[in-house]
Amino acid sequence: MPVPLRARPGGRLPPRTADALVACVVLVVVAIWTLVSGRYASEPALRTVLGWALVLIGCGSLYFRRRQPVAVAVVTLLACVVYYPLSAQDGPLMIAFALALYTTAAEGRFAAAVALAAVTLLAVGLGEIRQQPGHRQIDDTSLAMLAGWLISLVAVGRAQRTRLAYLHEVEQRALAAEREQEARARQSATEERLRIARELHDILGHSVSLINVQSGAALHRLSKNPAPEAGLATAAEALEAVKSTSKDALRELRATLGVLRRADEATPTSPASGLALLGDLTERARSAGLDVRTSITGTPVPLPPPVDLAAYRIVQESLTNVTRHAGARTVRITLVWDAEPDVASDDSDDLDDSAALDTATRTRAGTRVLRLRIADDGGGAPEGGPAGSGIQGMAERARALGGELTARNTDDGFLVDARLPLTAPTAPTTPAPEGDPR
Repeated sequence: MPVPLRARPGGRLPPRTADALVACVVLVVVAIWTLVSGRYASEPALRTVLGWALVLIGCGSLYFRRRQPVAVAVVTLLACVVYYPLSAQDGPLMIAFALALYTTAAEGRFAAAVALAAVTLLAVGLGEIRQQPGHRQIDDTSLAMLAGWLISLVAVGRAQRTRLAYLHEVEQRALAAEREQEARARQSATEERLRIARELHDILGHSVSLINVQSGAALHRLSKNPAPEAGLATAAEALEAVKSTSKDALRELRATLGVLRRADEATPTSPASGLALLGDLTERARSAGLDVRTSITGTPVPLPPPVDLAAYRIVQESLTNVTRHAGARTVRITLVWDAEPDVASDDSDDLDDSAALDTATRTRAGTRVLRLRIADDGGGAPEGGPAGSGIQGMAERARALGGELTARNTDDGFLVDARLPLTAPTAPTTPAPEGDPR
C-alpha cells in the first residue's frame, strides 16, 4: 500500500511533488474558468486550439517555477501576452504569471521580479493607450489595481524570502547550539574520565610501587639470611609494611569510588587525601628503605580541597618516582607556607635563578602560595630525554590551580619544585592525564 504523501517527516510534500500539484491545480482552475467563459464566446477552431496550447504551456511551466523562477515567469508572461489578444475565451491565465512572479521574488530574484512587474504594467498601459476611444479593455482604475496587485505579489514574495531566511538562520543557530551542548557534554565526560584515571594512577601507582619494593627487599634479605628465626622476622616485617601500604591504598580507593557513586555530586567536596596524611605517606616511603626528611616553614593554614589534594598527589608522585627510578637513599621534603610567588626561599642554591617561575605567576603580585620542594640524591632523569608523563601530570595539576611546577636534575640528584596558591581558582583548567612517571 503506498504511503500517503502527507505522512512524510515534517508533514511536508517533496518539493517536486508540491510543484506538480500546484501546476495541476492552476491548470484545473484555468481550464474550468475557460470552459465556462467559452459558452458565451465563439471563435475559430484554430484559435481555440492555440489558446488551449498556451494555457497548457503557461500552467505546465509552473512545475519548474522553483528551479528556474525567472525563466518560468518570462514564459508565463509571454503566454499571457499572446493568449489574451488571440483568444476570445479570455480565461484566467494571468493566475499562472502571478504565481510565477511571486515565486521569483520568494526565491531571491527580487530585481528580476521588479523588472517583470514593471514590464507587465508598461505593456498593459501601452496596449490600452493604443486602443481607440471607447474600445479600452482596462480603465484607469483597473490599471491602478493591476499595479497594486503586481507590487503586492513582489512584496509578499520578498517577505516570504525574508521569513524563510530568518527561519533558516534560527534553525542553524539551534543546530549549532545543540552541537555545542553535545561537545560540552563530551568534553565534560572526557575531563571526568581523565580525572578518575589520574586519581587511580596516583593511588595505585604509588602503593603498588611501594609494595613491589618492600616485597623485593624482603626476598633479598631472606636469600641472604636463611636462618628460620631471622627469616620469619624479615617476612613479618615485610608483610606488615605491605599490609599497611595496601590498607592505605584501599582507603583512598574507597574514598574515590564513594565520590563516583554519588551521582548527584558533580565534584568531590573534600579530597580523598591531603597534607594532613603527609606523615603516613612518608612513613610508607621509609618502610621501602628511603630516608625521608620533612621540614616545614611558616604556619600551616587550611587549604581548599583541590589545592590540598594536588599538594598531596605531587608529593606522592614524587616519592613514587624516587622509589621506582631514582635509586636514591635520601629524600628531603620542604613545605614553605605563605611564600611570596616571586621570591626565592632560603634554599636559594637549588632555585637556579628562579627559572621555574611562571610568567603568569609573576603577574599575580601579592598572591600567597604554598611551596613544595622534593629533592633526592638519586641519579636523576636522563639528560636530553623527553619529560615523563608523570612529571607532566604533576605540572598540569599545578597549572590547573593557577600555580606551576618544574622538575630538573641538580648536582646532588633530582628536584621537584611546585608553587600552589593558597586559594583555589574560580575556573580551574582540567589537567592532562598522567601515565607512567618520568
